[in-house]
Amino acid sequence: MMKIGITGSLASGKSTVAKIIASKKYPLFDADKAVKKIYQTNSFKTKIFKKFKLKSKKNIKNNIKKIVSKNEKFLKDIEKIVHPIVRKQIRSFIKINKKKKFIIFEIPLLIESKLMKNYDKIILVNSRRDIRLKRYLKRGDNKKIFNLLNNRQLSPAKKIKLCDYVINNNGSLKLLKTNIKNIMTKL
Repeated sequence: MMKIGITGSLASGKSTVAKIIASKKYPLFDADKAVKKIYQTNSFKTKIFKKFKLKSKKNIKNNIKKIVSKNEKFLKDIEKIVHPIVRKQIRSFIKINKKKKFIIFEIPLLIESKLMKNYDKIILVNSRRDIRLKRYLKRGDNKKIFNLLNNRQLSPAKKIKLCDYVINNNGSLKLLKTNIKNIMTKL
């Protein structure tokens, strides 16, 4: 089994790359989806509701964005709750899929969380900041949250040194697929 970690900056195209590589042939663990599911659990909602004295348990994700945009320290508090749960889910995912040839992991903070040793190969999806911001805003999010989250990540130059492969995602989908194919033939 080869564990392939896919990482990159906010809105760089990690999800697209991960889905293309997994292509329904290999299991894919998506850390962002795992976090969204955690946000929906009653235990998480209760912890956040009490900790931040929220008025409603509805739409926790938007409440978290509001909290974080007002005070960056809250992001670290939320990560202290969420990251251990996600790591436990990753370990379980590996056990379930241990007989597969490849297991794909899309983890935005793979390098920032110092998880590199857990993966056989790490692919960095890199994209220019202006393109990433445009993608992020297109999803309906705002520039302030983009800047906050983007500034919490290491620079692409530092990440490149710690990755086995780099996919630059500044062009077309066709070019992206070609770059992915070239990497997959090496694995």
